[in-house]
Amino acid sequence: MSKFEGLIVGPSTVSGLAEMEKAMGVSTVVADVSASVNKVTVQALEAGEGILRLAPAWVPRSYLVPGRRLKLDSRDIYAYGTHRGGIDERWIASTTLAMNENRVPDEGLSYIVSNSKRFTLKDAVAAEGPRLIGRAMWNTYHSWPIFSKFFDNIGPIPHHLHHDEAHAKLVGQEPKPEGYYFPPQLNATLGKFPHTYFGLEPGTTKKDIRMCLERWDEGDNGILDFSRAYRLKPGTGWLISPRILHAPGSLLTYEPQWGSDVISMFQSMVDGRRIERELLVQDVPKDKRDDLDYLVDLIDWEQNTDPNFRKNHFLEPIPVNDSKSEGYVDKWVVYGTFDGHQRFSAKELTVMPGAHCTIRDNGAYGLIVTQGHGTIGKLSVDCPSVIRFGEMTEDEVFVSYDAAAEGVRFENHSHTEPLVTLRYFGPDVHSKMPEVDGHIH
Repeated sequence: MSKFEGLIVGPSTVSGLAEMEKAMGVSTVVADVSASVNKVTVQALEAGEGILRLAPAWVPRSYLVPGRRLKLDSRDIYAYGTHRGGIDERWIASTTLAMNENRVPDEGLSYIVSNSKRFTLKDAVAAEGPRLIGRAMWNTYHSWPIFSKFFDNIGPIPHHLHHDEAHAKLVGQEPKPEGYYFPPQLNATLGKFPHTYFGLEPGTTKKDIRMCLERWDEGDNGILDFSRAYRLKPGTGWLISPRILHAPGSLLTYEPQWGSDVISMFQSMVDGRRIERELLVQDVPKDKRDDLDYLVDLIDWEQNTDPNFRKNHFLEPIPVNDSKSEGYVDKWVVYGTFDGHQRFSAKELTVMPGAHCTIRDNGAYGLIVTQGHGTIGKLSVDCPSVIRFGEMTEDEVFVSYDAAAEGVRFENHSHTEPLVTLRYFGPDVHSKMPEVDGHIH
């Protein structure tokens, strides 16, 4: 692994150079976006035959305690400073900014690495969108509208929800549906609380939750008294719509989601730590921040109090086809629709020791390696043991639309362990995809 050097940036990154240089020790070269980013994107696509290598994107959260399973060196957990909190997230193939207080300007953005050139995936998509993500997605969104991440905390996250389109639009944001998968390779330890509270107990009333919000500064506001915890199991997952309350437990989680960081926290304390009320209202119109009825109505009451919540949201892996005899297994791990619409999905590919396969997909994808080493296309890949902040790895790539459709060759160069990768896709990619009930739609 090598330090960042020779960085090329676009308009979304120029203002962050000072912070990045200080944090990462990088040397920078500012290039004209309209010409340089287009040129280096094309060069990188040609060099990688449609596959782009990405650098790790680290994100801290001030109100959480890292679980230390992201493979980030323990000396670098507080690389942004203790005032920012520990790094507990790694964003994968991201063009979405992390909406943290006091963030560096490019926090959450992924960088493409090609020869000595480094530039954001966000700027590359702006320059070569149809080629990178496909013309249909580009014409609809003019962006890579989703991202995925690993989040890793030693304890639970506060009970919170993400806004739907109508509520998010009021504060200039996007909605945030999300999916979870708990990779077995990264969950040898389960943390302090491997359970997630989802939704609200049937029979819970708006008055009950309004009273919890009234008690924000009186200690624990008791909102978990009205919720139900589900034990988390590595190798499974969940699909969660906007406006559903959830307090994710302490398993390291792979999380494909819409490209948004909108949030409202409804729990005033977690693990004895105070949650600032600002995190309840930061994505609420200013004239509604003290309107408890408005805040309570952010909750989708029908979905939150669903007596069949597990049946309607729990995900078990589903094989894409019967290919084990050919030396590989491809499985759906995040799937299903939101109000009948595909927003994102994810698959886990396992290639057996010494085997290879060619995988064709109908859309571009972001990919990360969770075990083993080998090649993807012409790029070598390897799952690292320890990563220093600011160092390059070989475990993350972005596969362009054309490369995915043509077919990508995966080779496992180990004779003893599998090569395992996770790849996530954007909206409206699959002609057939399982629903949460396990049927193909």
